[in-house]
Amino acid sequence: MRRELVTWSIVLGLIIAAFVTTVLIVNSTLFSSSGFVRSYLGALARHDMPSALQIADIHLAEEHGASSDDGSGATPIDTTGAGSMLLAGSHDLLRPSALSTIENIALAERTVNANGTETVTFVFDLDGNTSRSTFTVERDGSRFGVFADWKFVTPPLSIVRLTVANAQGFTANGSEFVTPTQDTPSPYVVLTPSSFDISHTSTFLTAEPIRVSATDPGKTVRARLDVVANDAMVAQVQREVNDYLDECATQVVLLPTGCPFGQPMANRIVTTPEWSMATYPEVTLVPGSATGSWLMPATDGAAHLTVDVRSIFDGSVSTFDEGVDFTASYLVTFMPEDELLITAQYPN
Repeated sequence: MRRELVTWSIVLGLIIAAFVTTVLIVNSTLFSSSGFVRSYLGALARHDMPSALQIADIHLAEEHGASSDDGSGATPIDTTGAGSMLLAGSHDLLRPSALSTIENIALAERTVNANGTETVTFVFDLDGNTSRSTFTVERDGSRFGVFADWKFVTPPLSIVRLTVANAQGFTANGSEFVTPTQDTPSPYVVLTPSSFDISHTSTFLTAEPIRVSATDPGKTVRARLDVVANDAMVAQVQREVNDYLDECATQVVLLPTGCPFGQPMANRIVTTPEWSMATYPEVTLVPGSATGSWLMPATDGAAHLTVDVRSIFDGSVSTFDEGVDFTASYLVTFMPEDELLITAQYPN
């Protein structure tokens, strides 16, 4: 009986020792500060948005709920479980289809701070570029009384203040979005780390793509996407301007109605004026003063006029056969079904 008791005591001791060892190992790996952050990064890498938000203890307010006090209409995010910071902005970029590609996640550094928090730095490939993010976490009780729980001191969120100039639509990581107002910075809440390839392509507009990366929790990243008229728009305006000027040249008067060129004369004309185009103004387009408008600035061109005239002084007849310089400016506005309205701008 005594021998059996000793045997069972040894077995029980080994079980307890194995359990303690297991707890220590698990707490130093899976349930460590780095394991907690790695779990969050792993959810991002899987594009598992719900799990990433749950791990970070971030709760999205309803999009049509309370808005921020700055009048921007941005929706606040409840981060009370993850820290005291409150971020406000659009949730549009918080969708799996807009998440980045995160690969090769590796722990770079772990530091225990004097106040009991721990700072953890990971390196990874973010959309193919080597990046790093540093997170500060702290203990948040325990699980089953033995496994450590953690929480972020600063929520893994950043703000991207994006200005889309001369348009409202943009594409981020292949998904399409619309800013509330063009030419004005709009705040977007994003998970950290994130990277976005932002661009614009439409029937008449284009933009040189930009890459926006947010790798520092709690920080604001500012970016601007400059949208310009594309080659198709310039070519169409050029064709329509040329056609309009050709139509002006068919008028058999010295001062064609509604046209940028004309030639007043003191002498009497003897033959019918004949106009032709010598040089068409080269179309360039810049943003207009009104939203959604584009302006062709005053640009030089030249017509040619041939007409016989009689001098009012001596009655002699001569031929006026010369170029007539002019400048032209046009306002271009978008119409439904991808049509352009081109309106001549006359000097004041």
